[in-house]
Amino acid sequence: MRDPAGPDREPDGFAHTRRSFLGLGAATGAAVALGLPAAPAAASPVAPAAPARRAFADAFVDPAAAARARFRWWWPHGLVDLREIEREVDQIADAGFGGMEIADVHHSSDEDLDPGGHGWGTDAWRAALETALARAEERGVTMDVTIGPSWPAAVPTVTPQDTAAARELAHGAHFLASGESVTGPLPEPVVEPADGVTERTLVAVQALRLADGAAPGDKVCALVPDTLVDLTGAVEGEELAWTAPGGGDGSTWVLLAHWERGSGQRPEGGPHTDPVSYVVDHFGAAGARAVTDFWEEHILTDRLRALLAGPAGGSVFEDSIEMETEATLWTHGLPEAFRDHHGYDVLPYLPVLVRVDEKKVFTFDPDTDRRALDDFNDLLGRAYTDHHVVPLRDWAHGLGMTYRIQPYGLQTDALVKTALVDIAEGESLGFKNLDDFRSLAGGRDLAGKRILSSEAGAVYGGSYSTTWEQTVRTVSREYSAGVNLAVLHGFSYADAPGVRWPGFAAFTPYGGSGVGYSESWGPRHPTWQHVPDTAGFFARAQYALQWGTPRTDVVFLRQKGYAGSGFGAAHFSSTGVRQGWTHQFASPRLLEITDPKVSGGRLAPDGPGYGLLVFEGDAFNGRVPTLPLETARRLLGYARDGLKILVVGDWSAPQQPGVDQDGAAELAGVLADLLAEPTVHRVGTREEIPAGLSALDARPDVSYAEPSPLLHTRRRGDDMELYYFTNGSDTEGVDHEVTLSTTVREAYPFSLDLWTGRIEPLPLHRAEADAVTVPVRLAPGASTVIALARPTWGAQLGSAGDRVSPGLLRRLRLSATDADAVRVVDGAAVVRMSEPGTCTTTYADGSTVRSTVDRVGPEVELTSWELEVEDWRPGGSATETEVRTHEISLSGLAPWTGIEGLADVSGIGRYTATVELGEGWTGGHGAHLDLGRVSDTFRVTVNGTALPPCDRSTASVDVGPWLRAGENTIEVEVATTLINRMRVFRPEVYGGVRRQEYGLIGPVRLVPYGQTAL
Repeated sequence: MRDPAGPDREPDGFAHTRRSFLGLGAATGAAVALGLPAAPAAASPVAPAAPARRAFADAFVDPAAAARARFRWWWPHGLVDLREIEREVDQIADAGFGGMEIADVHHSSDEDLDPGGHGWGTDAWRAALETALARAEERGVTMDVTIGPSWPAAVPTVTPQDTAAARELAHGAHFLASGESVTGPLPEPVVEPADGVTERTLVAVQALRLADGAAPGDKVCALVPDTLVDLTGAVEGEELAWTAPGGGDGSTWVLLAHWERGSGQRPEGGPHTDPVSYVVDHFGAAGARAVTDFWEEHILTDRLRALLAGPAGGSVFEDSIEMETEATLWTHGLPEAFRDHHGYDVLPYLPVLVRVDEKKVFTFDPDTDRRALDDFNDLLGRAYTDHHVVPLRDWAHGLGMTYRIQPYGLQTDALVKTALVDIAEGESLGFKNLDDFRSLAGGRDLAGKRILSSEAGAVYGGSYSTTWEQTVRTVSREYSAGVNLAVLHGFSYADAPGVRWPGFAAFTPYGGSGVGYSESWGPRHPTWQHVPDTAGFFARAQYALQWGTPRTDVVFLRQKGYAGSGFGAAHFSSTGVRQGWTHQFASPRLLEITDPKVSGGRLAPDGPGYGLLVFEGDAFNGRVPTLPLETARRLLGYARDGLKILVVGDWSAPQQPGVDQDGAAELAGVLADLLAEPTVHRVGTREEIPAGLSALDARPDVSYAEPSPLLHTRRRGDDMELYYFTNGSDTEGVDHEVTLSTTVREAYPFSLDLWTGRIEPLPLHRAEADAVTVPVRLAPGASTVIALARPTWGAQLGSAGDRVSPGLLRRLRLSATDADAVRVVDGAAVVRMSEPGTCTTTYADGSTVRSTVDRVGPEVELTSWELEVEDWRPGGSATETEVRTHEISLSGLAPWTGIEGLADVSGIGRYTATVELGEGWTGGHGAHLDLGRVSDTFRVTVNGTALPPCDRSTASVDVGPWLRAGENTIEVEVATTLINRMRVFRPEVYGGVRRQEYGLIGPVRLVPYGQTAL
């Protein structure tokens, strides 16, 4: 998880080169970095064959644990009760979630949590881990474990002096006038060493003249590169005698000393261990080895090994790569590795590579700076994958587990890391837009992996005020961008020393007094009793999105495979998605290691099947037209094999990335050949992309009748296709036709309800040989899935819906109707109308049928309610809740803030109303219960029958089957967040948060319909 209050890193560079990386200590599979080694079948998830349609329908109703959302489970070290650990596993499993990820996180606590006796990796922590795994196995859920205490990866067996610890390059600078002499100690580092850092090693001493007009006080000081003098050999001990050249010519020189030392970085929110843990070097083999050695020697008992290898063992997890130093990221042996990898010496470029608090200090010129930085970041990226990702992945596989990471946080190729690991993960908090998820999705899909997870739902300042409606909308949008596993943020262990009601919360209060990150979900929340409904929504969406094979329209090739940057795809991110286009991202090296082929005009036809590749200049560097020669050759091959390629910008003088430009002339020739291919078109600017699409006759698989906030993603099987749709707007509804491409014979559309699991045919549609057009109507934030299958699926729905004969469906293809809806109910087609009268329905062959509804009952607004409120308050301990009851008669609905005595109440409200309905409400008539505004979660009971879960975004439920003539009793149970109570219970922390408007606010109406056979 990224802290938004932390440093805001600007993306800087990744450059692909043809030389394989062979440096940095033991070359743990240097060749592996250029391939995709297969993990053991039991460990590495692969895309399964699409299940039979009947099996799909049955599983969609009640998906297995593997498809269900999970929680981050935050512990205060091993300072936990084993019986409580078992209870919390039960709570999560009973609520309908599929697993947990154990993390040692306690940013909210300033108490001594006894890291020596109960810290991460101690006997107490290990016993709790064994208990959690054993209970998870009993309950059929999975358990992930973080690789170290908090993040980044760290262990207590290294100190900053060890080469296994995170390294930095610290520079010192001393400015001299020409002719001025220095005799004595080298300049001390500008950045002071962190606590615990006691040793340093001199890497290089250099002197350079300042450029004309530059001054020592400049924010970025310009230097003349060809004046560099290497003084390393003249140093004795740590002293130097040297005179600046020029003798009075008025120039200024800078003397630079570069020191390697430990960064002294500790994992977030410590201390977690005693002795304290230090972050390991993520770029050298010794760092990963220190992690695995600690697990092997101090954690992995025979019992734990058996549990981790069993059905409850999930993933070894690493959070985002937050390597924090005020100096320059480094690793032991970097100069030698750089020379092996890039073929030239990095030391002359150190002045433009060094950083202070991630800011550039010196410059040669923008072009040289950029090229050197690209090469430097390329080396770090290769080192990270070779010496950290691959060894830890293979070690996890040896335990029988998968390896899940957040592959971003550095200026390195996150897409390649995504391709190399089992599961990559993004995050709701740190990602700036959906394109950050689409970046990772490109790496996943080109590598043939199946899962992309999200650290989902974290909101800074949202503790105890985040709603499930907000969380569902956030995750629903991420699903459209490729996410198919939500790891919710999060579930806190119940108690810890010094905490107050409603219990230990890992991230709040934050920093002593601030409202922290949401949310500590669980039974402490009034909404928890309704959460199985939301868990079912997540499970069904994820089951659908893990099924089959993805299909995406466009792959946008970016020179740098960053994620978390917020950089999008020109045209497609803003305009294209509103027209139906879908897109992902690839990097040059991702194409290299996955090596996708073109067939039938599609790139990776058995995977994402991109129909169009688009590239422009490097968006992270002012759109400089740079491309590796190998990538240009690959693109030329794609074009000759029939892939459509759209080139944006001026490519008359292309450059290779990095310092080496030996192949620039050949690159220009290859690109000229590429642009001459008939499947390739170039436009000069981003604004001309639509014209380029027209010139290539490039079209999306889905097209909208009008520009729309509708977002979607597609999954394919042999005889069925799924389209997931979500309305990405909080305010704008969707109501228009959507045309879906299909390869299914006789394709018939079915609607899959993500809240109830019900599957129904969609009679109103237009079918062509390779497309089906259907109307889509979604409230703001609402989601659905449309399946295209053969009509025979209607007879195979089982528990998911009413069985419908294939013969009926083949006849029931309707092109138009002036009824409000046409549905299939109890195996027969019916029309619904909100007003009495006659409607006309037109079949696909042009024939028509008229249907009459004689009578529809009048709309009824429910204004009189009996309200019983469970008022949740602090109890006798930090984990106990006292419930007081309020009973109120309401003649009109209002938020609790407007009801006397309820303004600061949080809890559960049960609203009961009775309504007398006449004969017009029975005998084929019914109604929708429109709740209007309601916050947060709710359930509806009609005449003693609890109704199926209701879509939160619509707050409308069909109650027709449960209404009767005469008196009807309707109950709406509403659960709230805790913030209104927390505001007055702990005003020093939560008092500044605005009160939320709780309860059933309405207006609540029974909106009738008449129903008759078609």
